[in-house]
Amino acid sequence: MPSPAHSRLSPPPRLLMGPGPINAYPRVLNALSTQLIGQYDPVMTGYMNDVMALYRQVFETGNQWTLMVDGTARAGIEAVMVSVIEPGDKVLVPIFGRFGHLLTEIAERAGAEVHTLEVPWGEVFEPEVIEEALARIRPKLLATVQGDTSTTMLQPLEHLGSLCRKYDTLFYCDATASIGGNPLKVDEWGLDAVSVGLQKCLGGPSGIAPITLSDRFVKTIRRRHHIEAGIRTEDDTDALGPRIRSNYFDLPMILDYWSEKRLNHHTEATSMLYCARECGQVLLEEGLDASIARHRVQGDAMLAGLIAMNLKPFGDLRHKMNNVCAVYIPEGVDGEAVRSTLLNDYNIEIGTSFGPLKGKVWRLGTMGYNARTDAVLVTLAALENTLRRAGHTLTAGAATDAAYQVYQNAEQGMTP
Repeated sequence: MPSPAHSRLSPPPRLLMGPGPINAYPRVLNALSTQLIGQYDPVMTGYMNDVMALYRQVFETGNQWTLMVDGTARAGIEAVMVSVIEPGDKVLVPIFGRFGHLLTEIAERAGAEVHTLEVPWGEVFEPEVIEEALARIRPKLLATVQGDTSTTMLQPLEHLGSLCRKYDTLFYCDATASIGGNPLKVDEWGLDAVSVGLQKCLGGPSGIAPITLSDRFVKTIRRRHHIEAGIRTEDDTDALGPRIRSNYFDLPMILDYWSEKRLNHHTEATSMLYCARECGQVLLEEGLDASIARHRVQGDAMLAGLIAMNLKPFGDLRHKMNNVCAVYIPEGVDGEAVRSTLLNDYNIEIGTSFGPLKGKVWRLGTMGYNARTDAVLVTLAALENTLRRAGHTLTAGAATDAAYQVYQNAEQGMTP
């Protein structure tokens, strides 16, 4: 018998209904298996240009510098932050969940003087609170999260861009968990830099990070432009700013790689580029508004079913993300035992949370390929049966009935 290390891959057929990652669209998986070509093959550089054009539409921007950073969503975050932050720069981070703390740590590692704002998990910031801090601190960068899956909350962004212009601050947002399922209007809202990943509403695997950068942001980071020895010519000169501390995440060098110069920086992650291209096509073929509406309806149906199961929702529902919700684990119910039963008996994965919410809530996502009616109904039915057998008081069938009511209302054009 071969050892497990030598056996063929055969993962179980999980339905990933947690906060992400989720099951990829089948056509994205097909793209992943497409044969490789050279990184400077004209077909390959054509695909790179295709991806830039596709994601300008995904981000709703005219930004020339809309491209990919090879690595997970965190790679995009780090590339943006280490490229713009110089030691001693002031950075403001509003924290309303785990990923605000991540932005804080990355900014600190880049040598920033970091100032933070915090609200209790389950809440978001009013623009007046952020404006007061901008006026007081005068930071170089406002670094935000749009949708934080640790709390399921969606921070409103539409008023922050004008405030950043008022106080001469660059505006960056990590929108990994929200893009494709919630509105994100980069140009209209005045965002200078946005980074995301594929593994949430875009319906792909983790491993490449789409980013978009405004001209204002690019002008700032170009001060630190550097060309490596070995590809430098006698006509090349470095910029005056301090060299970016990361080579791999040096955005000015990555921009040279994605420009018509095609200056060598790294070997493009070809298979992940194929996936990003396919994810962008899937989203745009459906339409941004249609995708957001689908995520909203499926998210509303999931939440309605959970409430009908006698579960209490977490957080300020006025600011809940369309694509993920959280409910408190009922008193007397072993939350991990329920998750284990769903995983092992039903092949369905749901999530817990971090920090102050660890062991207190379940998080259920309806994202990308899994933002569909059958996935929601099967998850609700499985959770209802598992909770009933665990002794939780509920009305059998109420969860799926509540979800069906949401679908009926949506078909009739009614607000749930």
